[in-house]
Amino acid sequence: MNCFDSERPKILVVDDHPSSRMTAVALLSVEGYEVLEADSGQVALERVSEMAPDLILLDVMMPGMDGYEVCRRLKQEELTRLIPIVFVTALNDRRARLYGIEVGGDDFLSKPFDQLELSARVRSLIRQKRLNEDLDHASKVLFSIARTVERRDPNTGDHCERLVVLGKAFGEYMKLSRLEVRDLIWGGYLHDIGKVGIPDAVLLKTGKLSPDEWQIMQQHVLIGEQICQPLRTMRGVIPIIRHHHERWDGTGYPDGLVGNEIPLLAQIFQLVDIYDALTHERPYKRAYSPKESLDLMVQETEKGWRNPNLMEKFAEFIATQQVAA
Repeated sequence: MNCFDSERPKILVVDDHPSSRMTAVALLSVEGYEVLEADSGQVALERVSEMAPDLILLDVMMPGMDGYEVCRRLKQEELTRLIPIVFVTALNDRRARLYGIEVGGDDFLSKPFDQLELSARVRSLIRQKRLNEDLDHASKVLFSIARTVERRDPNTGDHCERLVVLGKAFGEYMKLSRLEVRDLIWGGYLHDIGKVGIPDAVLLKTGKLSPDEWQIMQQHVLIGEQICQPLRTMRGVIPIIRHHHERWDGTGYPDGLVGNEIPLLAQIFQLVDIYDALTHERPYKRAYSPKESLDLMVQETEKGWRNPNLMEKFAEFIATQQVAA
């Protein structure tokens, strides 16, 4: 057990047969784990809420709430979604295993237990859970920093929250994949996280920025990229952070990318970002109507700043939003 920290990992064994639970408890206790028990699906949910186990051995066939339903509920909850769930079954049924994967199961073990296999799988999954928790905590720190940056600038209001809602809707309208829509949502929160490194004298200046100040402000996309780069989970968001100020004709920053050199998600996000900024009041401008905002964006597109095909789709999308409203 020396690969874990001083706190013994907790394992919840869920099975309506006492003899099966006793076997699993005996094998796991010898390994040094703290073992909890539950004899039904409902009791299992209660034990998880009370004890926050590091792993669950879950029998599939139980009266009342079966193992699949227990797994589905746990994987849908923010506080329990990272707990590894190992389905334990005497069934050697491919369809049963596929269904277990569909509801979120992480692994399978067959009865009767093989002690070496049980030990190896449990140890591996607990190690993976702790790595996942570390990544999850790191991601939450980034989102916390991003919220702090937004509060630092009183002029943006709930800009990020609006970008999340509008970005998700436009991404789904564009029939993007689930992961691409997730990256747009995360981009809504994280696109300006690099402003944490911009001095107040520049970030909060109400007048026009000098050339030197503008150079400093442009660094926020590079700072944001550096902040998020270490996390693999942020790989899809980083192009949004770095490139959401590029222009179709190459006059944007930081890299002067031209046309479809600009990542598609950055192009999509940029339209959402600009539209929200135009339709809401800022100290230097009034809030424009949706029509006025789209007209301005079309004018910029005609200048060569935006992807004309994407701009056309965005205008169609906004029209659907207005009809829905």
